[in-house]
Amino acid sequence: MGTGFSKRKKEAKALQAQLSKMQADMESAEVVGTSSQNLVTITITGDYTVKQVKIKPECVDPDDIEGLQDLIKAAFLDAKKKLDSHSSTAMKGMPGMPNLPFKI
Repeated sequence: MGTGFSKRKKEAKALQAQLSKMQADMESAEVVGTSSQNLVTITITGDYTVKQVKIKPECVDPDDIEGLQDLIKAAFLDAKKKLDSHSSTAMKGMPGMPNLPFKI
């Protein structure tokens, strides 16, 4: 267990520090998802917590609740897709890491 072990130990500590920083960055990340025509916008954080929902009055029709539900779902899925893309991009910057799906 000479210098090879010491080198690997240092590399592991550096990787652990990078992962911790990346996790903190992801937790503080916020993305905004939108539905078609930006009628609904949803802001979520890195842990998929919904922080804000905005609904434009012109899309609220008491006779079409399902349409509003679809817009909300579309906005959330758009935000989730952006957040997943953000985490994938962050993982590509990690040297020596396999290209695996990554979720926090």
